[in-house]
Amino acid sequence: MKEIKAYIRRDKTNMVIQKLEQAGVKGMTVIDVSALCEWADKESFSYSIEYCEKYSKVVKLELVCDDSEADGLVEVISKYGRTGNRGDGMIFISPIEKAIHIRTGNVNIL
Repeated sequence: MKEIKAYIRRDKTNMVIQKLEQAGVKGMTVIDVSALCEWADKESFSYSIEYCEKYSKVVKLELVCDDSEADGLVEVISKYGRTGNRGDGMIFISPIEKAIHIRTGNVNIL
């Protein structure tokens, strides 16, 4: 299993989520975050100049998928999250070792 974390522009969120759902993703976490980043597009900020120089409002998507699905889902995020400008974001992929159900305590070794 893989965990995909993607930081994307806020205005691309709806399209990326729609395309991920069409690709078969059944669930994901969507979080509004402020990212500390040098790659940010400063012209899209709505905060003070000092804040804008370091932080950008972005959306973080988190999802878990089978190893075989990871490359295709990354391709979807890249394709529909891209504007071609600085600040389009980043995607990180990590292995998942196990999952624990909070209610039952069941452990799935992945």
